[in-house]
Amino acid sequence: METNNESLSQRLTIKETVDGIAVGRTQERRSKRPISASVRQKPDTYIWGIYIMLLLVSVIELFSASSAEVSGANVYMPLIRHGIFLVLGLGLVLALQNTHYGYFSRFAWFLALVSLGLLMFSNFFGIEINGAQRAINIAGFTIQPAEIVKLTVVMLLATILGRHQQPRGVSTRGMVEAAVVVIVFGGCLWKNGLTNTILLFGVSLSMFLIGGMKWKKFLLILCVYGICGGILYIIKYQDDRKSEFDSVVQTEQTASGDNNGRAETHKGRISRFLEGVHPNDPIDDYNRQVVFAKISQANGGVLGQGPGNSRESARLPLAFSDYIYSIIVEDTGFVGGVFLLVLYLFLLARAGRIAYKCSRAFPAFLIMGCAVLIVFQALVHMAIVTGLFPVSGQPLPLISKGGTSVLVMSAAIGIMLSVSRFAVTSGNKSEIKQEIKELPEDMQAANFSGQLNDTSR
Repeated sequence: METNNESLSQRLTIKETVDGIAVGRTQERRSKRPISASVRQKPDTYIWGIYIMLLLVSVIELFSASSAEVSGANVYMPLIRHGIFLVLGLGLVLALQNTHYGYFSRFAWFLALVSLGLLMFSNFFGIEINGAQRAINIAGFTIQPAEIVKLTVVMLLATILGRHQQPRGVSTRGMVEAAVVVIVFGGCLWKNGLTNTILLFGVSLSMFLIGGMKWKKFLLILCVYGICGGILYIIKYQDDRKSEFDSVVQTEQTASGDNNGRAETHKGRISRFLEGVHPNDPIDDYNRQVVFAKISQANGGVLGQGPGNSRESARLPLAFSDYIYSIIVEDTGFVGGVFLLVLYLFLLARAGRIAYKCSRAFPAFLIMGCAVLIVFQALVHMAIVTGLFPVSGQPLPLISKGGTSVLVMSAAIGIMLSVSRFAVTSGNKSEIKQEIKELPEDMQAANFSGQLNDTSR
């Protein structure tokens, strides 16, 4: 009888040692354990400082770049509209920084599937913006699901990689699950923009490297991404050619050739990027953005013309969104442009410092994923504006006009602040034990790459 009781007890109670701490738990409590909302420390002041500085830049430079939108007496209307979203984003940051980061793992799959549903809806029934079917119009408000998808996929990848973290890096199963998620979401994201798909692939690869992926596996997944992207591009190209042929049969082709699909648009942009822009080239609809962006940056010089003194904002298409960095350079010069670049990079460095000190793997992946998403998108925007990448639409995080983008990037900042507030970074054994109790069982893997784990094992 005692033997049966002992075997029953062994089945019900699971003991393991994490960072030298023995933790006992029962199967009944595995998924029902509530997450504590107790505050251990203040949110990171450096992240808050960077966020506030980006908001100030956004308000000043958006007003400078919005002259093309100003009409009649509504001089401040573009700024007011953008200010409303900034205030909403600030409220979102305050709410998320007070939310324990453990909740993000519990709702990661749900949020990812909801965002995927919105994305698929926009692919088939969405409104067209700048030549692509990207947005959903609800009661006069425009929602861009592609922006939401990027953040929810980061949360999902952090959950998957955190669950499969091992002393020598993320397990092969975890890498495969994460890669499949990225390929599925990337395939659905394709119609909303090639740049968004590439950005998603880049963020996921960065998170794989952060998780300790071996270079052979990294190159293998990179090849798989390339093959899947090539197949998807061929399929998309054939669909575009078929749609163009059907259009010729049914209706008369327009002289501008706007009926060409996105694959043809991508080919044209890459071709024009390789050819470059020369001083004697006539300005047309294809090179207008590139030409005026270069003129704007040239006007900036070293110190700039001063905030609000931009001359090209009235002529540069999408100066308030996809090309706002050129207006920033014109207003503040080379110095201001470099300062903004360093500001984004410092955000990444600060996130890396916090992630390195985290005792658990999941919060480390989560804060680094959000930081990489923000910084990569900023770098892509700057590369496009300065002519290093082909023309494409990508807002500058927390600065460019766009309600969905501002709210999503504000949510990313709020998640980073949540990790900085609730994740244990002190190395205190009792605090680590308490953190383990607050997390679901599958999210308790140690952050083996962190300094604290090096000293505690």
